[in-house]
Amino acid sequence: MTESLTWLDPEDPFPPVENSWDQDSAAPGLLAAGATLEVWRLKAAYANGIFPWFSQGQPNLWWSPDPRMVLHVDEFKLHRSLRKTIQRFRTLPSCEVRIDSDFGAVINACSQSPRSGQNGTWIVPSMIKAYKALHRAGTAHSIETWVDGQLVGGLYCIGIGHAVFGESMFARATDASKIALAALVGLCRAQGVTMIDCQQNTAHLASLGAREISRAEFLQTVMKTREADELDWSFKPVYWDSLLSSSSTA
Repeated sequence: MTESLTWLDPEDPFPPVENSWDQDSAAPGLLAAGATLEVWRLKAAYANGIFPWFSQGQPNLWWSPDPRMVLHVDEFKLHRSLRKTIQRFRTLPSCEVRIDSDFGAVINACSQSPRSGQNGTWIVPSMIKAYKALHRAGTAHSIETWVDGQLVGGLYCIGIGHAVFGESMFARATDASKIALAALVGLCRAQGVTMIDCQQNTAHLASLGAREISRAEFLQTVMKTREADELDWSFKPVYWDSLLSSSSTA
């Protein structure tokens, strides 16, 4: 059986996510192609559990996989080595977490970071341009690890109300991206966010406590949380306290 794929013109709405290709198809989770990467389109996508993902030379491709990889923030695994790193990091004046200090540098670094099993990047120039615009609109955010005034790691994510969608991480120093993720987990816990979307299953994310849930369960959480007040996207040192005291250690 050959799957059909919806082609979106610029103003077309997304088809129902149930139309996504299933697990037995050539591209599980693929929903549609085409449209644009304008701010309104990206907001509509994430608010409905859809995200763009494509390589250079491909059309814009839109995905809504089932199952969905997520990190429940109360299940974040703070491994002993990372716990020690954070305990040391937080005491040194030369080390700090910043949020939205240099979003452009973070997404550029993510686009250049090598990925195991991948040849090239999906964070292509059109994607970088679109997410920089989304950042200026207040919807895309960067969590950054800084040492001695240098950006050494970080991640970027999407926030719509209390729904948080992780996108990509990079590290130029050991555990630098994990520190940024831990900071995001601390921020989410402090403000009542229960889940961070991780999109797709990887061994790295699973090692930190992420797991798959059904798309239906994922969308149910997104629908409930996207209408909440926007998060306070600033990092407070007290976030480390609750994280270090309550995260499971492996």
